[in-house]
Amino acid sequence: MTFPDRVKLPFAFDAAALAHDLEGLAGDAWTAHFVKQNYDGDWSVLPLRGPASAKHPIQAIYSDPSTTDFADTALMARCPNIAAALTAFRCALHAVRLMRLTPGSVIKEHSDLDLDADEGMARLHVPVTTNPGVVFEVNRVPIAMAPGSVWYLRLADPHRVANNGATDRVHLVIDAVVDDWLRGMLQVPLAGA
Repeated sequence: MTFPDRVKLPFAFDAAALAHDLEGLAGDAWTAHFVKQNYDGDWSVLPLRGPASAKHPIQAIYSDPSTTDFADTALMARCPNIAAALTAFRCALHAVRLMRLTPGSVIKEHSDLDLDADEGMARLHVPVTTNPGVVFEVNRVPIAMAPGSVWYLRLADPHRVANNGATDRVHLVIDAVVDDWLRGMLQVPLAGA
């Protein structure tokens, strides 16, 4: 394997600006994650970018590895700070979504075999809101992620999350194509990781 199971990228975003966009979506209906056996509680999604052909909310949040045509959803237009942050990525972006784990909810340990930078697709996490009770583990080793920080996580490996806190944990989750730019970002020394 070329890349470690976690890399903190060498830049960050204004967490308050990202949270402001999230607040603007407060009245929108979140879609429950469709792989129900992988979690207990409320793990839900708002799609900001997804398959261009998606007609149903489940299609909009599904990260189908065979899809090649992606488009922003109507929600992206209501998220100017998130849209501006996404311009920092100099690689092709496939799915972009906000993923919420409510207090007391758990994502059970599982592996997403298609999410490995060595295979060409990287899943990037940007915490928007979190709390000290959130435990995110990859290979049973916790990762402390501050709001606004940007992380590559090799989710082809076993991973799990628990929100033991009193507030929602919401991450901006980005599926990005591994090109020369992103490969360079992932090879930066793991300062702070």
